[in-house]
Amino acid sequence: MHDSEYHQRVDDIFMALEESLDDCPADIDYESAGGILTLIFENGSKIILNKQAPLHQIWVATKFNGHHFNLDGEQWIDERTGAEFWQFISEAASRQAEQPVSFSPA
Repeated sequence: MHDSEYHQRVDDIFMALEESLDDCPADIDYESAGGILTLIFENGSKIILNKQAPLHQIWVATKFNGHHFNLDGEQWIDERTGAEFWQFISEAASRQAEQPVSFSPA
């Protein structure tokens, strides 16, 4: 994967996540700047997603631990747990929002 393709794919994921927040039943704010997307929950906790361009990864830091996602075919997969990105981010956000949250690529 070329750098430009990597950046476009991650930008698309971040944009889809931001758009999903508009329809989310939980009160989750976000900030986006410089390849970093921060989800801010009502209880003050955060999930921070950031580009790791040299490695072509997406790193996600939750209240509980950190995860590194690699592109495998058309899905981003956590290199440690094998979790698919959208399933993982939905579960992590549900845990931190203390209510069910579901995100999808669109």
